[in-house]
Amino acid sequence: MQKPFFIRNPSVMIFVALLAAFTIGVTILSQGFGIDVISTSMVKTLGKTLCLCLIALAMDLVWGYTGILSLGHFAFFGLGGYMVGMWLMYERTKAIVVNSLAEAPLPPTPNEIREGIGTQIFGVVGGAEIPPIWVFADSLTMQLALVVLIPGILAFVFGWLAFRSRVTGVYLSILTQAMTLALALYLFQNDSGLRGNNGLSGLQNIPGAEGVPQSELSVYFLWASALALGLGYVLAAWIVGGKFGSVIRGIRDDEARVRFLGYHVESYKLFIFTVTAIIAAIAGALYYPQAGIINPAEMAPIASIYLAVWVAIGGRGRLYGAVIGAGFVSLVSTWFTGGQAPDIPLGFYTVKWVDWWLVLLGLSFVLVTLFAPKGIGGLFDLISGRIAPNRHGADLGPGMGSLREQEAEK
Repeated sequence: MQKPFFIRNPSVMIFVALLAAFTIGVTILSQGFGIDVISTSMVKTLGKTLCLCLIALAMDLVWGYTGILSLGHFAFFGLGGYMVGMWLMYERTKAIVVNSLAEAPLPPTPNEIREGIGTQIFGVVGGAEIPPIWVFADSLTMQLALVVLIPGILAFVFGWLAFRSRVTGVYLSILTQAMTLALALYLFQNDSGLRGNNGLSGLQNIPGAEGVPQSELSVYFLWASALALGLGYVLAAWIVGGKFGSVIRGIRDDEARVRFLGYHVESYKLFIFTVTAIIAAIAGALYYPQAGIINPAEMAPIASIYLAVWVAIGGRGRLYGAVIGAGFVSLVSTWFTGGQAPDIPLGFYTVKWVDWWLVLLGLSFVLVTLFAPKGIGGLFDLISGRIAPNRHGADLGPGMGSLREQEAEK
């Protein structure tokens, strides 16, 4: 009889327990529900960090376990933010318009309200008509469904075209990067229907919760982000922990051999690519209400490159490594770029970390790649004494020495 999933994967229970303890600790120390030790802005930063950990988890699934270096997953992250941002901005603007028209001698008609909403939202780009893509913007249920459907369909179509053509390696990475760049360039246009370079703003103002202070809303979003990360981690562990996980690791290590064994490689890759795109979109839908604004610059290809760097630093091929890498780099980045890191005067030059952070990040990526390919997660392997099994010379076939040294090294 097979043991239950959590018994077979004790690391999952440990992760969920640590995440719960972290969330409870921040809540107790928060300004909204606790003893006011952690500021509201810091709670938002921690909530956004959990969302970045979730997309890093998706990146580790598609890259660390399946071997697909996608440089476009931040596009799905941004799309998720846009989908929920459309509802947030529409409903908030609708409330403003209705309140302003309430003072008119006659009650406003639905067309007057709609025209007022269009002018308020799109007047900044010289328009007043609400674009057709906003047809469901007044329905939270539909917009949440689109958080899953739009990125999922885009990933499915792109993946089906790419994988059926057997595009692999650096060529596939370039294609994903081109997809992200094309999407970002389209959204930069004012006639894209999403306010061009201005993006969507004021997302931190939740419709129907005007009386709830930001200190409390930030904690609510922290809880939602922690719940999403916990569920995402359990899902990812379930995927990689069974036979499916063995197949995708085989695809990563030797795709031709897996195909020769009779597995439909393209279906496995398409499934992982689509599922991770949806996970990334959910992370984005939780991230941008905490950030308060989203614009096409968030979807630039460089963002997806940063994502790969986070996973590499944390240790790809380890779920907890991806979470550690994203969390560590995100918080350190906030410290360096937020002006909290002290400048270093050298006499002839003053090192300002705001200017040098990206150089430091790039150097860290190079050093990890050269000298610590297992990343930060590898340190936990050393601490726990986790070593690879000694399989050299194992008698696994009808003849002695069926598993040769070169096979055991794989």
